[in-house]
Amino acid sequence: MTPLYNLAINLYGLAVRLAGRTGNVKAAKMVAGHHDTFSILEGRIEKGRRYVWIHAASLGEFEQGRPLIERLRAERPELGIILSFFSPSGYEVRRNYDKVDAVVYLPFDTPSAARRWVETVDPVMAIFVKYEFWGNYLSQLASRHIPTYLISAIFRKGQIFFRPWGAEFRKILGCFTTIFVQDENSRLLLESIGIDNVIVAGDTRFDRVTDIMKTTRTVDAIERLASSHRPLMVFGSSWPADEGKYIPWLKSHPEVVAVIAPHEFDSQRLETMRRNLSLSQGDTLLLSEITPDTDLTNVRAVIVDSFGLLSSLYRYGQIAYVGGGFGVSIHNINEAAVYGIPVIFGPRHQKFREAYGLIDCGGGHTVASTEEFDRIATSLLTDTALRERSGKAAGKYIRDNLGATDTVYSHIFPHK
Repeated sequence: MTPLYNLAINLYGLAVRLAGRTGNVKAAKMVAGHHDTFSILEGRIEKGRRYVWIHAASLGEFEQGRPLIERLRAERPELGIILSFFSPSGYEVRRNYDKVDAVVYLPFDTPSAARRWVETVDPVMAIFVKYEFWGNYLSQLASRHIPTYLISAIFRKGQIFFRPWGAEFRKILGCFTTIFVQDENSRLLLESIGIDNVIVAGDTRFDRVTDIMKTTRTVDAIERLASSHRPLMVFGSSWPADEGKYIPWLKSHPEVVAVIAPHEFDSQRLETMRRNLSLSQGDTLLLSEITPDTDLTNVRAVIVDSFGLLSSLYRYGQIAYVGGGFGVSIHNINEAAVYGIPVIFGPRHQKFREAYGLIDCGGGHTVASTEEFDRIATSLLTDTALRERSGKAAGKYIRDNLGATDTVYSHIFPHK
């Protein structure tokens, strides 16, 4: 890569290290993780075994790649799998994932780190999930003629690849053996800059949420709430900005039971949520406080204070709200839609094809204000026919988009 690119990477690394020393917990975890990366690899890699390297930026990208990882493990057990993350929110949750041989942080994309990584892992192929275009890593792979794939990718006209000054970044795309994109628009954009090693495969996330639905867990406390025949709404991956939009509505609809799963939480965040949710017509409990003997008759809201349950909780709801859309971007709306319920989300959904797809079919509803949330949530709550029609559309949209994992796998591993 160019000296300017390498300088930017080094400056970014320096900023993360400084942030880690001044109290940023995520930055500190990343720095510590980078320090351990090569010792973990050297302890896990078996001499003479062939490895596939799979990289996911964070937890959401891991979930997209997971159907391919688990199929690879089941059908090609002779191949080892090295899984890397860039973000602590991915690594810290999946560091003990047992379907791969090692889970590590990917060091910053400097020439020396990229060279050492490829020499240490010596992969027979590399698979990047959705995005993360690290120039030095990709150049190392290309120079060694290692097949390299990008899966579930989606491209937009405003990205740097399609800008007049994006020539160096267009070269990065040329390092991929094949790019599997989510839609035809992405293929056409890549074709416009001379990238034609592209296959429209769809999004493996649809396959993943369907797998999750088939293996969903029972959550006894929420099952008891759902059996009370009160309308139940699940608020998943909730942030404070989301809560500012929907809590006023909850306070004006005492007939509704809310199950709220915050995206991140600590004791202070939980206490603040509890205080903000002071619903005069009923109680607010943490999920961890509920025992088999707890009387749930007057419970209006349950705050989920543990991770790993959200994908199982959506099945109890008549309506779902998925957070993040009043911050950086929405979280996984497919995870709710797969259960055949209407999904509401905020305005920052431009990077997600499924958001537009759900809106177009009537299964998804975007809101940009407290007033819009009130209007749409009230309509879905009170109009049973609308709610059922929207839910059926959401479920059908998921079913109609299955199969990306099959397409990718059969192309990468054509003989098995």
